[in-house]
Amino acid sequence: MTTDLLRAAGAVVWRGAQHRPEVAVVHRPAYDDWTFPKGKLKPGEHVIAAALREVREETGLTVLLGRALPPVRYLLGDRLKRVDYWAARVFADAGFEPGDEVDELRWVPVDEAGRLLTYEWDAGLLRGLRAAPLDTVPLVLVRHGSAGSRSEWTGADAARPLDAGGASQAANLAAVLPAYRPATLVSSPSARCVQTLEPYARALRAEVRTEPLLSEEGQDPEKTPALVRGLAAPAVVCSHGKVLPGLIEALRGGKSVHLRKGAFAVLHTAAGQPAGDIERYST
Repeated sequence: MTTDLLRAAGAVVWRGAQHRPEVAVVHRPAYDDWTFPKGKLKPGEHVIAAALREVREETGLTVLLGRALPPVRYLLGDRLKRVDYWAARVFADAGFEPGDEVDELRWVPVDEAGRLLTYEWDAGLLRGLRAAPLDTVPLVLVRHGSAGSRSEWTGADAARPLDAGGASQAANLAAVLPAYRPATLVSSPSARCVQTLEPYARALRAEVRTEPLLSEEGQDPEKTPALVRGLAAPAVVCSHGKVLPGLIEALRGGKSVHLRKGAFAVLHTAAGQPAGDIERYST
């Protein structure tokens, strides 16, 4: 077996009532199998962006991602393949068009889907789907992108901008955030934080609101979490490496998470309560 990992991404798309949803299952004529929409990552493509693209290409559906489901791993020849999946619900439907890769789409009650699916690992995804609430609300917490060296910057630290790598991370983030479609954008006043959200804000034609409570100097162990809890959901928040671990710990009951520059965490809630694990992603 080679050590070169093959990466793919997809989603278990659901609709209807949470207690008995239907899921989208596709037929691939080349393999004569029934499976969930998925496909390989393009070079340099973020795994979340790939999941959105593959679902749209195979089903005509634009989706919103919910909880991450357990990834599937299997051997393809002598190479290990990993497929990342999310629960997802429909945001828009352009209409399914049969093609060479996928020639049929069926909506199947979740309790019956296991009998149609070809692969046992897909049946495992159904178990993951049932393991926690489906209709969740995301909060995306972002650490600002790379901004050069603090010690080498001669101006006020709050004015320190993203460097070229940070600008690339911000562009990647803008390609990923449509998975959650946050309409509330809030940032530390520091330039590097605001700039991290600006590409997405421009695409959304939205404003980035700045809050001193998200800055390194202005953070408060009680007021900062209260601010974030009070945001209109879904929301994205950009702050600092010295702020986010304590904020996440306060929001999720003692679970502190460290994020690298440009990385983000997704916290899902259902009916105001935590749903699923904290998800961490790089850009």
